[in-house]
Amino acid sequence: MKSFLAIILCFLSIAGLQYFSIRFRVSAYGATLDPVSYAPFTFQRQNIKQEAKTFQIVNEWKYIDFEYPTFVERQLAIMNGDFNPKNNLPLGIDVYRNRLFITTPRWKDGVPASLVTVPYPTKEISPPVRPYPNWQAHSSPYNPDCSKLISVYRTTVDAQCNRLWMIDSGIVNATISLNQICPPKIVAFDLNTDKMVVRYELPPSQVKQDSLHSNIVVDVRNGNCLDAHALVTDVWRFGIVVYSLEKNRSWRVTNYNFAPNPVASDFNVYGLNFQWLDGVFGMSLTEDRRLYFHPMASFKEFMVSVDLLLNESLWTNGTVDTSKLFVAVGDRGFNGQSSTSGIARNGVMFFTQVHRDNVGCWDTSKPYTRANLGSLLDADADNSTMLIQFPNDLKVDHKEKQGVWVMSNRLPIYLYSQLDYGDINFRILRADVEDIIANSVCNPISESANNNKFALVSIEEGQCY
Repeated sequence: MKSFLAIILCFLSIAGLQYFSIRFRVSAYGATLDPVSYAPFTFQRQNIKQEAKTFQIVNEWKYIDFEYPTFVERQLAIMNGDFNPKNNLPLGIDVYRNRLFITTPRWKDGVPASLVTVPYPTKEISPPVRPYPNWQAHSSPYNPDCSKLISVYRTTVDAQCNRLWMIDSGIVNATISLNQICPPKIVAFDLNTDKMVVRYELPPSQVKQDSLHSNIVVDVRNGNCLDAHALVTDVWRFGIVVYSLEKNRSWRVTNYNFAPNPVASDFNVYGLNFQWLDGVFGMSLTEDRRLYFHPMASFKEFMVSVDLLLNESLWTNGTVDTSKLFVAVGDRGFNGQSSTSGIARNGVMFFTQVHRDNVGCWDTSKPYTRANLGSLLDADADNSTMLIQFPNDLKVDHKEKQGVWVMSNRLPIYLYSQLDYGDINFRILRADVEDIIANSVCNPISESANNNKFALVSIEEGQCY
């Protein structure tokens, strides 16, 4: 029987299918092929109709405008080059109570502030943004004050202690030539007072040449706001910096699973072909303190215990082999690159699908197999390809009825081509966690249509067994 299956698998591989799956039924009488189960190895796409519960547009912009104290100040900022609306691109998204927080890194000149806010809900679909917490908190890149915000990439909300954490890269004009005008730093604001309560510069020994610190998550132990640790990814030099608030010091974690996969570094979207060798990027925490992570240029997902990352001596003494502490949990298949992810209280992970303009999901209580990965936008719907265009950031909020939030921003066109500012370029979208997965494979309460057990056999191009 095994040889018969191997012949079929090799035949299909030779026929030119790069990724595919065959299911066969396991019973008391042996294994038999399931005649209806053969399909290309892609994400399962649910038949979600547009009138059904799906992602809703919260805000959208053709370009980002700032709310200046006066019209004259805005015009002066445009005239002297401090503000160029076409150079501002929203990257990160977060939500806390009645406010949305958006990052606008200083990738190009003319970005007056790199962390902004808008009220939620808003009366306008395209409201002007306000610097957070105020204009004075942001430094000019031309005469930098490194105690202020320079270029914030992403944020995370620590709902237990009402804090907004962020990683400030200290880098400007990254699209032209990397200019590290200030050391990267971890910053946190008290969301009740909007006052800065944490500012920690990463030590020079933990910042490599051409490092880019771009994502952050925070672990708080048992409601103790002092016992908090921030995890920050170095996407270009493949490391995670762990910062202890209580100790006010940090250490750098490295592992070969943080590195990019060269095969996954080739991107083809919107008629553009480019290569991103971005390493460890997406991170999401479970309530039982597992950290799931993946490089941007990768098809795989990995996991490590947060307790191991917080054990400073493991990473500073150099006496323990830590290479096997990180576990590969599965892969998303060809074109399965993802930027960011988040996990809801029900254990469902949501992740961006940047090559597919979609949002994926996975019930973390199930094996990380492609049969258990879902896509939440209907590929056959007329406007599905227009709703999200390059989902760059994703967050799961902490409200009682949780929502999943997505920032769509056409980043490759901004970087390598020219955005059409007569068209909608940026969107913030939201969906209810329970509603969006109700009819998907990611629903934790979903059951198989029958009691048959299936084994999954996968083969990649060129492999025969």
